[in-house]
Amino acid sequence: MAFHSKYVCQQCGYESTGWMGKCPNCDQWNTLVETVTESSKSQIRNSKQGSKVSNSKPINLSDIKQADTKRISTKISELDRVLGGGLVPGQVVLIAGEPGIGKSTLLTQLADNLSKSDDGRVKQDDEVGNEKTEIGLQTSNVKLHNQTSNLLHQSSVLYVCGEESANQVAIRAKRLGVKSKGIQMLEDTDVDSVIESLLTLSSSLSAVIVDSIQTMTTSDLSGMAGSVGQVRECANRLLHAAKEKKIPLFLVGHVTKEGTVAGPAVLAHIVDTVLWFEGDKTLTTRVLRAVKNRFGPTDEVGVFEMRDTGLMPIADLEKAFLEKGIKNVSGSVVTSVMQGTRPLLVEIQALVIPTKLAIPRRVAQGIDSRRLELLLAVLTRRCGLPMYDHDVFVNVAGGLKVTEPASDLAICLAVASSYYDKPISPKVIAVGEVGLLGEIREVVAQDKRLKEAKRMGFTIPVSSKDVAFLSQAIKKISLR
Repeated sequence: MAFHSKYVCQQCGYESTGWMGKCPNCDQWNTLVETVTESSKSQIRNSKQGSKVSNSKPINLSDIKQADTKRISTKISELDRVLGGGLVPGQVVLIAGEPGIGKSTLLTQLADNLSKSDDGRVKQDDEVGNEKTEIGLQTSNVKLHNQTSNLLHQSSVLYVCGEESANQVAIRAKRLGVKSKGIQMLEDTDVDSVIESLLTLSSSLSAVIVDSIQTMTTSDLSGMAGSVGQVRECANRLLHAAKEKKIPLFLVGHVTKEGTVAGPAVLAHIVDTVLWFEGDKTLTTRVLRAVKNRFGPTDEVGVFEMRDTGLMPIADLEKAFLEKGIKNVSGSVVTSVMQGTRPLLVEIQALVIPTKLAIPRRVAQGIDSRRLELLLAVLTRRCGLPMYDHDVFVNVAGGLKVTEPASDLAICLAVASSYYDKPISPKVIAVGEVGLLGEIREVVAQDKRLKEAKRMGFTIPVSSKDVAFLSQAIKKISLR
């Protein structure tokens, strides 16, 4: 089947054979996107044959038999947690993050683990063996064991190098201690060639890694690599090939300066899972979040530590974002935030200094700056702290981003501690949402947070159960 490209307006559907900066129909700029279509000969042939009648028929939801999804362990505990228990055969995962954050490092370690054993195929064969056993074929288990043993030695991972050369990947693999012989390197940016290699090696592949999707191109489109049309078409072709052969596919995505995945928004829609890698590159802690996941929850996170030997899951996660040692310094309060099903203890730091500027500065690292302004207004109006002539700097230690309101109370106490220059006891744990009236509200899983904090040695809780208003909380910890 022959293909050619045309330009389609994403606003009104206007079609053009050539690119124009402005759509002549809806008068919008940069809305024409290159799209692959069938050639005129193919369309004429299909029209002569008549429209094909689909064999699909509607079925009742209650009649659909649910099958257990067989998971493939990545042998990286934190990654398995974020994925919802492991990979699903044919799952397409888009992983994005800032340059140098550790995406390629994680995928190199993943390729090493998946090329050592083919867990997915073993589980599929076991399922087939169980079905055969149910119908009385006892001898199938022996044959099944032999087939499984062969697959264990044949499993490999196809690593498509679009940004780096194979030698550069080999240097990183040597640094990480990767010695597996089952990693097949492919230096190519032609998506059709990559799919051909995928189909050729499909019988022994346990995963495919494409680094990155923005470097892939197809000759059916004239646009340059990274354009909206190229990214959308290449991702769609890779997805169909992976789904057909039931091979997990990992796509590395670039990010824009606004912090979103580069390319069309449809890229995040067509994949099964979108993982986001974040963290301060000057620190060693990295956080992996699931922004979208069709096979698991989206509220779980994985925490890693970047070392010379690669990304290592953090075992003692409760203390990952707490500084070792007790410092008797003002402006520091510990709070508990929920990351998925796990409470994490993080340190909120604040610095308040007088200013002669007409508009005082408000600098927030790891929290929403607008939320900080709201809390400072509550401190000024309800607690009598003159924040209008002070610069306020607030930071979440460890590079973690906190978005839930459970940290409101800790932020306010840290600001008050810095303003009065009085340290807060290192055994205080502050959890609660602060309202505009100065009241302290209960947060989700509050008992679970406080119980975990008590286990870690924080025996002085400050929450909605202990105090009703923010001014009472400030008096309780003796800041006035």
